[in-house]
Amino acid sequence: MVIILIGYLFGNLQSAYILGRIFKKVDIRKLGFGNSGASNAAVSFGWSWGIAVALLDIAKAVLSVVIVRRLMASGYVDQGYLPMYLNGAAVIFGHDFPFYMKFKGGKGTASYAGMLLGINPLLGIAGILLTTLVTVVTDHIAIGTLVLVTSGVISAIVLGHGLPSVMVSLLLWAVSLWKHIPNFKRIMAGTEHGLRHAINKHKKNK
Repeated sequence: MVIILIGYLFGNLQSAYILGRIFKKVDIRKLGFGNSGASNAAVSFGWSWGIAVALLDIAKAVLSVVIVRRLMASGYVDQGYLPMYLNGAAVIFGHDFPFYMKFKGGKGTASYAGMLLGINPLLGIAGILLTTLVTVVTDHIAIGTLVLVTSGVISAIVLGHGLPSVMVSLLLWAVSLWKHIPNFKRIMAGTEHGLRHAINKHKKNK
């Protein structure tokens, strides 16, 4: 399906990896958490880099979903929520498993938020605010992410986006949980470096 191909290609726009190569001359996957995502950019390069990567990863998902909405409006794609959820999921899978990086990318949190923004701006904004609040309170992005993907499933049910869309949301929830299992293990062991650690680390290095 064209909407899945569009999403996957957008997901392959790896901002953390590209910016790391251009400006830091390193492969970010060899640093920090070992992935190409906003949280690792924050831990490895500083919070400002993490924010920049997050915004770019959000933007690519929003743009991809907006393109699908245009195709729906033009009659090239069926109406409904499912095409947007499928496209958003493809962006996340493209981000998590980019073909040109041996399928080793990020964890898709920012792109998930971007998908929600593309589907429903208010829903996306609420998800971003909730994730930010939980991350700040708990000091762990992984916990904020779990709240985000859980709220995505609940909202798909409550807002009546349809069973297929709920099933896609559940799949994304499971993938996100699986990708973050190492983080949760470190949190339980007390060895996970939190957000404040990353901020303080780079303040000292300045």
